[in-house]
Amino acid sequence: MKQKKLSQRPLTKRIINFAYQRGLLQIGRAFFAKSLTVVNYHRIGDPQTELDSFLPNISARPKDFDVQLEYLRRWFNVVTIKDLIGWLRHEKELPPYAALITFDDGYLDNYTEAYPVLRKHNLSAAIFLTHGHIGIDAPFYWDLAAYCFHHTDSDYILFPSGETRSWTDKHQGTLISHQWIEALKNLPHAERLQWTEQLPGRLNVSIPQNHFKNLMMNWDQVREMSAYGIEFGGHTLTHPILTRISPEEAEREIRGSKAAIEKELGREIYGFAYPNGQKADVNAEVEALTRKSGYRVAFTLQNGPVTLREVKRDPFAIRRIFVSHSHTLPKFALLTHRFNRYRS
Repeated sequence: MKQKKLSQRPLTKRIINFAYQRGLLQIGRAFFAKSLTVVNYHRIGDPQTELDSFLPNISARPKDFDVQLEYLRRWFNVVTIKDLIGWLRHEKELPPYAALITFDDGYLDNYTEAYPVLRKHNLSAAIFLTHGHIGIDAPFYWDLAAYCFHHTDSDYILFPSGETRSWTDKHQGTLISHQWIEALKNLPHAERLQWTEQLPGRLNVSIPQNHFKNLMMNWDQVREMSAYGIEFGGHTLTHPILTRISPEEAEREIRGSKAAIEKELGREIYGFAYPNGQKADVNAEVEALTRKSGYRVAFTLQNGPVTLREVKRDPFAIRRIFVSHSHTLPKFALLTHRFNRYRS
């Protein structure tokens, strides 16, 4: 979830806007025709109305998502995971400037907000589901934390390190909540669950019954989208960082996700997305377990795009571009530019 941001400095913003408006981002793009640009979204919504949600996971406002899809239609050829696998099997060719639209987790707004826009543009996407959170009142720890920090009357919180941090206003509290969420990522999975369960009590917050059930899609909605042509893939059962659990647990999360989703959909799924997806979150053993579990391709959240040669060399470590609601269209264009891959 945590991604390096393009600079927000005014001069940088003016340079990006100038390059976009003058078409400079398209200079020399023919040299990168044999590439795959995978964009990654989580949620589509308005951060101004989602104040008790984890705002970094809101990838775009609906109107901005619409414009971004129009940009992809103009400059790329949007493909599916099925297309990608057909190419890997030497059964078909990929078009030049191939692009793939992906979502992680399975939030309800993928159905209510993203799905109508995808249909408007006649585009498909791949949604990687965390099976244990679909259709039930089981929040991710970042969503639970965002809710608790927003609704608490407290002004301090204990961190796993033993440090106590306090705040004086809502803005400070939100920043500290993000730091607390990041701190939990570094914990073993069992400890993270324990700290998550204790948080409402620590902040003296009562959560309405079934509040988080309305945050995620249900299986009827997933099946409807699948029938239309939206692809679904695995994102584990409970969203652990796979390098921080045992190989046996990791295999159960990876394989179990595939089997459970296939049972719900009545069809095979082929793609997998690693939770968190950064360099430290994926290793050769996790890749091997993913391949062994029957997936054909898998995706990280290390910065893209990628060349087709890289995809062919390791289809279980395909890079993706994290999209944020802070990205204007010129920034989105820069993110999908070939040189974004080399941004530190």
